Amino acid sequence: MQIEQIYTGCLAQGAYYITSNGEAAIIDPLRETQPYLDRLERDNVTLKYIFETHFHADFVSGHLDLSRATGAPIVYGPNAACEFECISANDGQEFSIGNIKIKVLHTPGHTMESTTFLLIDENGKDHAIFSGDTLFIGDVGRPDLAQKAAHLTQEQLAGILFHSLRDKIMTLADDVIVYPAHGAGSACGKNMSKETVSTIGNQKATNYALRANMTEAEFIQEVTEGLLPPPAYFGMNVAMNKKGYDSFENVLHLGMRALSPEEFEVAAEETGALILDTRKNGEFAKGFIPQSINIGIDGDFAPWVGALIANVKQPILIVSEVGQEEETVTRLSRVGFDNLIGHLEGGFAAWTKAGKEIDIVNRITAEQLAKEVKIGESLIIDIRRESEYCAEHIDEAYNKPLAAINDWIKDINPKEHFYLHCAGGYRSMIAASILEARGFRNFTEIEGGFNAIAKTDIPKTDFVCQSKVLK
Repeated sequence: MQIEQIYTGCLAQGAYYITSNGEAAIIDPLRETQPYLDRLERDNVTLKYIFETHFHADFVSGHLDLSRATGAPIVYGPNAACEFECISANDGQEFSIGNIKIKVLHTPGHTMESTTFLLIDENGKDHAIFSGDTLFIGDVGRPDLAQKAAHLTQEQLAGILFHSLRDKIMTLADDVIVYPAHGAGSACGKNMSKETVSTIGNQKATNYALRANMTEAEFIQEVTEGLLPPPAYFGMNVAMNKKGYDSFENVLHLGMRALSPEEFEVAAEETGALILDTRKNGEFAKGFIPQSINIGIDGDFAPWVGALIANVKQPILIVSEVGQEEETVTRLSRVGFDNLIGHLEGGFAAWTKAGKEIDIVNRITAEQLAKEVKIGESLIIDIRRESEYCAEHIDEAYNKPLAAINDWIKDINPKEHFYLHCAGGYRSMIAASILEARGFRNFTEIEGGFNAIAKTDIPKTDFVCQSKVLK
């Protein structure tokens, strides 16, 4: 028996590849399936089942393409109403893969079909659980995403999750390994660890939601407290996973259409497509196609695309570094952005060579900021998360998190200058590009963000450990 966790950092997502005696199972596969197919061929094993822990919100699953390519059935837990052929398994049902078994543990609460898969090894011993979004390392799944579909409140779902954890998960032996669907960075929880593997015993000892003698009322209060609004694309990804979607190969073909600067310009005008520039923030600041939005491929690309663009049907034109076109298309497809018009052949250099119009961002260093900022007089907008801001910030700075930019941008006075920064420049350049696309030019963005500002003598609040802020 072999178990491999295939972790994708930009999505904070874990897929699992399991083999035993010539047969394989894959749990929660990513959208692009060729790497799995290559692995199956290399290992000379047959894919017997594709297991899905729930209708994922963070990403579009590769279950349909993988099933079409291999003939392996897709297995969900109880309550899964698919609009394609699948097995909606019974609680306690077992599936054989080689010499091992996968047992279905229905664990609703995050969603009503949420299921934990228990791996029983060759000796009949409980070996590991693939807990989906029911149990994370250091946290549990948020109970507010399925309210509308389940016709339940988040408090009612939290109560259901409480019993799923106590009745199905915490009764397992302490040495059972825990493999979750997500880690730190996913919006499906609020306090996830950077670790991606643990044990039942360790989680009982360290996970706030599994502590001994915790009442149901305490659990409900703590897991529902401080939940941020989910990204708008979550529901659209769920719909795609339930109803079906275009094949990844077709999406890749669309995104890989190379457009000359002239063709790109015409396509932008005729389709109303959003121009998505995935270059590094420093390069974008020096010059970009007017109206384009910068979300760098080298950061938390897919989650920010989903959070800020929201509508997965939005037509998109891509500007990337030469050679990164396919990676960009792949990452967009993982969160369901399939309506791709094509990419700029030759990248931004081709645009400038063609003599096309460009725009820039007014960016200065932290040292320049220290020379010209006047605390108490200058308007400073810190777009980091509230917890980052509370830990330490520039005196008199306002906190306006990037995730809420569509709300606070309405309050910006176009005649009042302000300084804009995040932690390192990635998020502030996203914000800068959105501001410029909407006509704002009255700001200065800070290169290096607060990481650079902290090294200057600009007055700051006292540092507070973020782990304390989050409690």
